[in-house]
Amino acid sequence: MSQKKILIVDDEEHICELIGFNLKKNGYKAIVAGDGLNGLKIAKEEKPDLILLDVMLPELDGYEVCKEIRRDSGAISSTPIIMITARGEEFDRVLGLELGADDYITKPFSIRELIARVKAVLRRTDIKTVDKNYRFGNISIDFEKHEVIKNRDKVELTLKEFELLKILIENKGRVMTRDFLLDKVWGYEYVGETRTIDVHIRHLRQKIEDLDGKPKYIETIRGIGYRFNSEE
Repeated sequence: MSQKKILIVDDEEHICELIGFNLKKNGYKAIVAGDGLNGLKIAKEEKPDLILLDVMLPELDGYEVCKEIRRDSGAISSTPIIMITARGEEFDRVLGLELGADDYITKPFSIRELIARVKAVLRRTDIKTVDKNYRFGNISIDFEKHEVIKNRDKVELTLKEFELLKILIENKGRVMTRDFLLDKVWGYEYVGETRTIDVHIRHLRQKIEDLDGKPKYIETIRGIGYRFNSEE
């Protein structure tokens, strides 16, 4: 199996050295960028398997870097991103998720927790989905290719959005609690809030529903969670 490549974008040299050392110790290849613009450039050149992205960066902050990556028309648009922030306010966490980050971790963090999050995100990337297509309404999904088509146009989903949709479809007609979805999609005991699920579901609806304000497929079960309905 080829060595996974991880890009660390952080302007604190000692943090980069610490993370890089521990990533290498766990079998990963670490690449470092000290500012946002250079991080974006290296991401496009190296096409890493995952990006560890600090929020407070010179030249271009982490939020802008995240936005540019998700807007990219090339291979890096779906690259998993873990945001690193020294801030603990809910606003910062939710903003990062709304911009397309897959996970976040707050400084100071333990290396053990960081490595656990890295492994969990990469494990989800490597998950082999069912080898078949699935259709509902004007949507077709190729689980093997991680590809979603709506009205013949490709729908760009983040890794977590795709995993959420997959789990909801696999449990079609069943009510999935927010806690269950957090555990299944994040793949480990996630230190976060069920608000995380709501943010990703909202983005998913905007991409696959004809009227995201009146969802037809992803139904909200008030006070509990969500249910997928594929019937017309």
